[in-house]
Amino acid sequence: MKIIMLGAPGAGKGTQAKMLAEKYSIPHISTGDIFRANIKEGTELGKKAKEYMDKGLLVPDELVVDLVIDRFKADDCKNGYILDGFPRTIPQAEALDAALAAQGDKMDYAINVEVPDENIVNRMSGRRACVGCGATYHIKYNPTKVEGICDVCGKELILRDDDKPETVLNRLKVYHDQTQPLIDYYGKAGIVKEVDGTVDMNDVLNAIVEILGE
Repeated sequence: MKIIMLGAPGAGKGTQAKMLAEKYSIPHISTGDIFRANIKEGTELGKKAKEYMDKGLLVPDELVVDLVIDRFKADDCKNGYILDGFPRTIPQAEALDAALAAQGDKMDYAINVEVPDENIVNRMSGRRACVGCGATYHIKYNPTKVEGICDVCGKELILRDDDKPETVLNRLKVYHDQTQPLIDYYGKAGIVKEVDGTVDMNDVLNAIVEILGE
């Protein structure tokens, strides 16, 4: 079962990917994790990626795909995997499809967690992070016992720059410009499945499990 998770930043696709990975005992793969693992292990691909990252440059699509395909060779991927945060663009999707096709393989599902922009802005701007231990909360969905104070270490909570409404709107614009076209791309391949991401996360999970039918 090979799954790509799609959805805007803050839609909850990462949370769903982790829950699905646990349920089906398949790895939750993010490119960030792959980069870190290869750099730490000093692999040839890792060294190449580090050269770009050290210069503040984006790692080229071809190299990212090579890293991802290499990750698929690991034993834990034999029953499938869940891709989260990759591919982000049409060229990346095309390169991934070509690399999989060369091995006689293909993706099975592209699950789109659908959440309106307005909900995402409200959801993310309600997040708070502890300056001390890094614990995260939400003023509505997961509030602290004492407003503005971390339950774990007692330090103050802040609204991170990433979660400020203007930053979220900017990230959503980038998503709509670059990543949303993937929904059409995978739709043409007949593997896109939509789920309502505005409901409780366990209901979202159940909807995805029903689609997968396993």
